Amino acid sequence: MRRSRIKEKRLYPRIAQKIPLKVAADGYGFITATKNVSCIGAYCHIKKYVPPFTKVKIRLTLPVAGTSRKVYHLDCKGVIVRSEDEKKGGFNIAIFFNEINEAQRKTICKYVNQFLPNNPPKLQKRL
Repeated sequence: MRRSRIKEKRLYPRIAQKIPLKVAADGYGFITATKNVSCIGAYCHIKKYVPPFTKVKIRLTLPVAGTSRKVYHLDCKGVIVRSEDEKKGGFNIAIFFNEINEAQRKTICKYVNQFLPNNPPKLQKRL
């Protein structure tokens, strides 16, 4: 029996990569790593509950492909769109990058694209 290919419904694909991330919200600072990331957001784990719709400052540290010494530090702002209680302690949060410049978004897209298959499925037009 053949496995059917699951179609990605997201406009921007996400990848499961651990990327160093600093999140600042309501006077608290968290140093963590992404569980997954896309051009428009990130999913990560933090120790303290921060409710959805909280505005956050973000510093994402992207390694440059092919080297372990060079990194890009991207500073932007976002909003928490989901906060989930983690059974082992802490919280998983989804962050939407709502204040990011186009050059930064392109840098993240370039990073994400290096982990995608050579011929990703074409995105279907949303109705």
